[in-house]
Amino acid sequence: MGKIVKVSGPLVVATGMQDANMSDVVRVGEQRLIGEILNMTGDSASIQVYEETSGIGPGAEVVTTGTPLSVELGPGLLENIYDGIQRPLEGIMKVCGANIKRGVEVPALDREKKWDFVATAKVGDQVVGGDVIGTVQETSSTVHKIMVPIGMKGTISSITSGSFTVADVVATLTTEKGEKKDLTMMQKWPVRVGRPYKKKYPPHIPLSTGQRVIDTMFPVAKGGTAAVPGPFGAGKTVVQHAMAKWSDVDIVVYIGCGERGNEMTDVLREFPELIDPRTGETLMKRTVLIANTSDMPVAAREASVYTGITIGEYFRDMGYDVAVIADSTSRWAEALREMSGRLEEMPGEEGYPAYLASRLAQFYERAGMISCMGSDERQGSLTAIGAVSPPGGDLSEPVSQGTMRIVKVFWSLDSSLAYRRHFPAINWLNSHSLYIDSLKGWYDENLGPEYAKRRTWALATLQEEASLNEIVQLVGKDSLSADDQLTLEVARMVREDFLQQNAFVDIDSYSEYDRQNQMLGLIQDYETLCRAALKKHAKLYDLFEIDARVGIGRAKTVPADEYKSVYAKIHSDMEAQIAAIAEKGDED
Repeated sequence: MGKIVKVSGPLVVATGMQDANMSDVVRVGEQRLIGEILNMTGDSASIQVYEETSGIGPGAEVVTTGTPLSVELGPGLLENIYDGIQRPLEGIMKVCGANIKRGVEVPALDREKKWDFVATAKVGDQVVGGDVIGTVQETSSTVHKIMVPIGMKGTISSITSGSFTVADVVATLTTEKGEKKDLTMMQKWPVRVGRPYKKKYPPHIPLSTGQRVIDTMFPVAKGGTAAVPGPFGAGKTVVQHAMAKWSDVDIVVYIGCGERGNEMTDVLREFPELIDPRTGETLMKRTVLIANTSDMPVAAREASVYTGITIGEYFRDMGYDVAVIADSTSRWAEALREMSGRLEEMPGEEGYPAYLASRLAQFYERAGMISCMGSDERQGSLTAIGAVSPPGGDLSEPVSQGTMRIVKVFWSLDSSLAYRRHFPAINWLNSHSLYIDSLKGWYDENLGPEYAKRRTWALATLQEEASLNEIVQLVGKDSLSADDQLTLEVARMVREDFLQQNAFVDIDSYSEYDRQNQMLGLIQDYETLCRAALKKHAKLYDLFEIDARVGIGRAKTVPADEYKSVYAKIHSDMEAQIAAIAEKGDED
């Protein structure tokens, strides 16, 4: 037991802590506020407290629990809303009302609710850590697999199907030394330690989001890393909502880290109302929400991203595809900066701690496509997507730069696009994806070799448009050659008819890969036919005004079950109309 000698906001310094260790969870003061030891100097411990420290003074007692900050993993995680250190907000509300009281202790997983456990292992089975011994139908869309805790090994000596709470013993394991170990449906894991796996694979399957600018131009792979930087009002939250709703993953972990309270309220209200297109149920059936808003204790902000990614790793170990969405890592970095300042550490660039880049790397490195622990062959993936909120949209600041060096996909949101009502406002000149080469095999097999060629053509056209626009500003559009004017028109079609997408219109909010491929093919074929017609002296403005142009513009609003036949008709009409104009040009 130690005594407090200094209080500085969320930082508390206590002496007499010789029995404690780094990263131990401690209880501070009479109200037993929860905290974590950041560093030790002799018997003096610097502690970050995850609750408001007003009223705490020198002389107050500090008691170590002897264990690191850990999360409870088991049935009951899905559909739940936690704070940054995995305290269930709904459970706290039942205990103390709408306002959270300090020192309140509510278990993360409900100890009274019973779950129907179905044993899949039997007595006499040899098992190791990670093996599945039973299942629980946690929600209508998700089967929760009960696994042997990591590090255990032995023989199942008893196992029973039935209705149990997470704390009830469902099986008994006899180790090689003859010791009996009781197995429950719940296990604990320290948040700052990544869960182990057998092998990590290079990501080679795209994460389908239904967003054309992401899937076609800047794709992210399952098990990959991505960042969404952008200024206020550029649409970060809508992009993340769309990814949570439409991504072909089994589980979504959404971390509201330091965002505004009203923005997190929107998430909490909208997610239960969003319908999961894969199951027809509410999206919450496969979602875990972690809410740690900007008015909540700043120290818990730092813990929230680790809490979220540990929960994501747990579902990944079941063999599921998981997306962890952190909104935003900038607020998390601000919490690091505040705690670093109170610890009187040497500041780095813009006051951030010198270890900012390594902490960012530790978070994103926990993503990946892996072979799960256990004797059976299961593969799971964890995709980490972090929003970055640079002050004033300045991408040269340390958090954006540190993130860019680590992640392989960078979706740069642009406020000028947002002001022009072009959504998603992802700037195609500043964004990039390094997964193109590793995903090429999947694209060639499932969509054909022309898909990758069309993507390259579209990006080259947009780059050429940017160069031509500089000339247009000097001499005007009419002074350009017919070929260059056609390039500008085709680039406008790529921007408005393909990249622009309305998240609030059902038909346009999601586009499957084959549809994206065919839409881009229509625009590319239009350019090819027009260039051939120009060589036959066709009039440029006649080519711009053909009826098929209207069809291409409306292609994204064609119902999903009709688009193939409609696109084929648009293509045939386009060929006939351009051929007629080319023939007329030859005659003239």
